[in-house]
Amino acid sequence: MATKETMTINMGPQHPSTHGVLQLILELDGETVVKATPHIGFLHRGVEKLAENRSYHKALPLTDRLDYLAPMSNNLGYVLAVEKLLGITHEIPQRAKVVRVMMAELTRIKSHLVWLATHALDIGAMTVFIYCFRERELIMDMYEKLSGARMTSNYFRVGGLSEDLPEGFEQDVKNFIDAMPGHLKTYEGLLTGNAIWQKRTQGVGYISAEDAIDIGLTGPALRASGVDWDLRRDNPYTGYEEYDFEVVTRERGDTFDRYTARLDEMRESCKIIQQCLDRLEDGPILADNPGVCLPPKEKVLNSIEGLIHQFKLVTDGFKPEPGEIYQGIEAPKGELGYYMISDGSANPYRMKVRPPSFVNLQALPQMVEGSLLADVIATIGTLDIVLGEIDR
Repeated sequence: MATKETMTINMGPQHPSTHGVLQLILELDGETVVKATPHIGFLHRGVEKLAENRSYHKALPLTDRLDYLAPMSNNLGYVLAVEKLLGITHEIPQRAKVVRVMMAELTRIKSHLVWLATHALDIGAMTVFIYCFRERELIMDMYEKLSGARMTSNYFRVGGLSEDLPEGFEQDVKNFIDAMPGHLKTYEGLLTGNAIWQKRTQGVGYISAEDAIDIGLTGPALRASGVDWDLRRDNPYTGYEEYDFEVVTRERGDTFDRYTARLDEMRESCKIIQQCLDRLEDGPILADNPGVCLPPKEKVLNSIEGLIHQFKLVTDGFKPEPGEIYQGIEAPKGELGYYMISDGSANPYRMKVRPPSFVNLQALPQMVEGSLLADVIATIGTLDIVLGEIDR
């Protein structure tokens, strides 16, 4: 009597289609996945513990490295959490809030462009990769103008922004969002109606709305299963309640729906950015709170008072009242949350990060078990994970 045998293989942590150092233990019956077990931890850097040994200002650059494709979203969640802990959320100037929204949405587009480029490349579509990185390059140029860094940019500060927008920046943003809808049509022309693309994505990696909620999925992966939930609208922060945009949802919950949902999200981001440009008025970019906010660089360089102010804040920091808070934002990949505890000292007593990639990865076994080995590649791509925030 013949016995049924399965084969166990390692996919990763060096496999390019695992989108980082992720190891999958796959049990296969022929080409069919019987069981999938993700193994993580290869990129662990101890960001949360490092933050507990730094002042609140000094811990900020650690957050750039979480989701390194969306650094300003990570910064935004962190500074909002610290401002909430300090009780100064209402003191943030309007111009700073508008610029924060504008840069957060540019970051969403930037992150989605990398997702689409690599997802398409995984499945075998090379041309889209080149086009998406062409557009991403424009956003990275803007990052460099703002902060001096292209990848792990750091521009937001507790209390506002590090400096005002450089000359001509608003026109750069305007030119980008005017051209972006046309680029999105190009991507769709290459992929959406392509018979090979459809066969590789439709009905693949399915997850129901009920299962998505139970697992804790957030972001486009949740909304593509028909769950209408977006923190920008349902638990607004930094002024998002003042903007007009649609929360993009789909019904089928497969890889194809997650693809089309993210394309439409980029369109909605362009609409929000245009509203930011319309609302952008002259004004301060930092809260009027010298005990918390770092002084402008020109004061540090040109006055002894500014130099002493900077020195005291950097060396001694500020000390929030004892307490605990949670602040979540709608990052490109889903809900990014910071849980912070203050014991009254200059360092956080505890900082716990709720990264969307970590939670979303939990859905992978349920999405791929019973499907073909090639579908594992398509499903990992559509989850849009980054191991920097999974391992932290």
